[in-house]
Amino acid sequence: MTDDEKYMRRCFQLAANGLGRVRPNPLVGCVVVKEGRIISEGYHQQYGCNHAERNALLRTENGERRMENATLYVNLEPCSHFGKTPPCADLIIEKRIKKVVCCNDDPNPLVAGKGFAKLEAAGIEVVRHVLEDEGRELNRRFFTFMEKQRPYIILKWAESADGFMAPEGKEKYWISNEFQTIMSHRMRTEEAAILVGSQTYLDDRPQLTARLFGGNQPQPIVLDRRGRLKDVPDHWLHLRCQTPDEVMSTLFEKKIQSLIVEGGRQILDAFITAGLYDDVVIFRGPKEFGSGLKAPEVPPIAPNRLHIY
Repeated sequence: MTDDEKYMRRCFQLAANGLGRVRPNPLVGCVVVKEGRIISEGYHQQYGCNHAERNALLRTENGERRMENATLYVNLEPCSHFGKTPPCADLIIEKRIKKVVCCNDDPNPLVAGKGFAKLEAAGIEVVRHVLEDEGRELNRRFFTFMEKQRPYIILKWAESADGFMAPEGKEKYWISNEFQTIMSHRMRTEEAAILVGSQTYLDDRPQLTARLFGGNQPQPIVLDRRGRLKDVPDHWLHLRCQTPDEVMSTLFEKKIQSLIVEGGRQILDAFITAGLYDDVVIFRGPKEFGSGLKAPEVPPIAPNRLHIY
């Protein structure tokens, strides 16, 4: 492992701390190295707050002198425009950083090469594409949203040991155990929104909250294609789209970067048929139902994108 790779992996570790808190911004970590040792670190902690580079560059005492001629590692191209915060590229130049090592180019049209160009125009050496694939994996939600103009989609369901989502009849049933339920709530803190269909809404009146795991709450969404629902709470997003593609367009416009599709079966099948999925998560219980509502067939997907618990 090269030094560049070592410090970039540290950027990844730092960046991951922002999961669920910085959306729709990307996960970004930053490490400043001088004379072979790390002198400062930072990451993007909360949407609307300082970016990773600014947190790293402003946190040390006597920062101007310590930062001069240092190397800055960051996993995404530094921004060059005014948004919620000033441009990170300007601060890097101001602190007299000698070299910037980066993982991924920023696909956001507001940045898209402009950050690198500003740094190079100021005489800063720029090294790009270090551990690029690992960086894209870390920020898979952000890259999917920017490049495909839709949320990153996670299909999720629970099924019995013999592959049923529900048994025959209308008696109450429970598939997931306590540990699986907590895992499910943790997932909700990491994603921007969670969607169910109108029948699931009518049958279960789900809360779709992350009440068993601390963190940000996802945006609850109900897809009501037939216009059956009249009492959807104000904080829910009530969609009357007819197709998954229409749902994607609406959520992209609303800047929802990731989505858990939690069912029921008809909604899951619609997304599978449309090829709109990036991850599949299945919580499999120990009981056999023998008959009932069959769970969806697992669609074609890379092994690392299928998660069975």
